[in-house]
Amino acid sequence: MKIIIPMAGMGKRMRPHTLTTPKPLIKFAGKSIVEHLIYEISTVTAEKIEEINFVIGDFGKEIEDQLKDLAEKIDARPVISYQKEPLGTAHAIYCAKDSLEGKVIIAFADTLFKARFSLDEQYDGIIWTKQVDHPESFGVVEKNQEDIVTGFHEKPDVFVSDEAIIGIYYFKKAEHLAKEIKYLLDNKIQGNGEYQITDALERMKDKGNKFSTGVVNQWYDCGKKDATVYTNQQILKYFTKQELEPFPYKKSNAVIIPPCYIGKDVVLQNSIIGPYVSIENNTRIEGSLIHNSIIQSNSIVKNCIAENSMIGHHVEIEGQSTDLSIGDYTNIKL
Repeated sequence: MKIIIPMAGMGKRMRPHTLTTPKPLIKFAGKSIVEHLIYEISTVTAEKIEEINFVIGDFGKEIEDQLKDLAEKIDARPVISYQKEPLGTAHAIYCAKDSLEGKVIIAFADTLFKARFSLDEQYDGIIWTKQVDHPESFGVVEKNQEDIVTGFHEKPDVFVSDEAIIGIYYFKKAEHLAKEIKYLLDNKIQGNGEYQITDALERMKDKGNKFSTGVVNQWYDCGKKDATVYTNQQILKYFTKQELEPFPYKKSNAVIIPPCYIGKDVVLQNSIIGPYVSIENNTRIEGSLIHNSIIQSNSIVKNCIAENSMIGHHVEIEGQSTDLSIGDYTNIKL
């Protein structure tokens, strides 16, 4: 089994946090978004994951080394591929064409999930879906009474289905997908100005490939600040006490209202933390009330009231309150 993770997007909706860190590498609850994704896939499928191909932009050697380490943590071979232009989902996948052979899971790195994978070998592929209120904003599937996919539609103008494709796919023979994406690229067949995976899937279906759907229990978005803070809240609910406080930290006259993730060498003084707070390594919080927020590493927060907030790495902030979105290396004092 191989995994392909397209993650080359610039993450503009997550600025200022993505000005210094690629969106899939933003951390909460002790792991980056892409590490959470790899963990979920590796724990819900019985198949041995032999290779992970990360499709990235020009992230630099340090980021590439971090990604390689993530693959090696689960004894998978790391591969780095590059997408130089944002030309759509199908194009992003085809940038990893050398891995499009045999059994492959494709998982886009801007959503997380909770699900049980069932890789039924009677199907040529499985498309994971979730019912949504506004299907016109998503790629959706149509199904027959046997739950076999009969149609793929990218952001339909009229209602055809409320089962949205969440960005996780399984292919028994991924070379079939590679062939259809190549056809789209060679013939410049686009939808909404981009090369869409739904067009490739429709061509596969028309040639006799049989697709089923897998339903996720939970689907979490990491596209914007508010959505990522909410995702942190939901992920923390699944953590055990040991996972929430895995490292030594210092607490003085501070109250922690669980669930909260407390990183290594964190200092909490004269503060109330939680619920639903993630604090990464070497951060210090004094005289503050922090609720439903993500605070990255090596930051100092003093006399602050923060809710529904994201605070970056190496931030020094004093006297701020309420809903905050502060990028790395920022210094604010009131």
